[in-house]
Amino acid sequence: MDHPVHIRHASADELPALRAVERAAGQAFRPLGMARIADDEPPSLEELRHYQQAGRALVACADPAPGGAPLAYLLWEPVDGAAHIEQVSVHPDGARRGIGRALIDRAERDSGLAAVTLTTFAHVPWNAPYYARIGFRELAEDELTPGLRAIRVREAAHGLDRWPRVCMRRTASDR
Repeated sequence: MDHPVHIRHASADELPALRAVERAAGQAFRPLGMARIADDEPPSLEELRHYQQAGRALVACADPAPGGAPLAYLLWEPVDGAAHIEQVSVHPDGARRGIGRALIDRAERDSGLAAVTLTTFAHVPWNAPYYARIGFRELAEDELTPGLRAIRVREAAHGLDRWPRVCMRRTASDR
């Protein structure tokens, strides 16, 4: 990272800012012909509050002081013995600085679980190809856990399967 960021648990006051980060980050999908993703509504304040109250919402800020504007955020939840990354979004002002990776590494440490999983777009450069570079591997269909299968069903119902998606996993030995 060229400029340090400070990663901490999100506060309740920051939840609206997380929605703004996601809206800004989503615009990168528009030039790829994925306007539906760019226009997708971020998680509601109620959804974000669920993660925040459970201690599973992380923010990355340039300023260590409370109230510093988040550049990025990550939501995770335990799924079948792994920390499943539900969402990671980096504002364009913080892109290409290693912030997403730092958030994932922190979620992995905080979770204390043996692995990290996520679902992502297969052919978007900052999705599956990026996650492969930081140690994730694509899971074959027969490796999907019941929880990952349920997540994929929800994603398909939301219309995300319009573009190829994959499930990925990282363990300490995958790095």
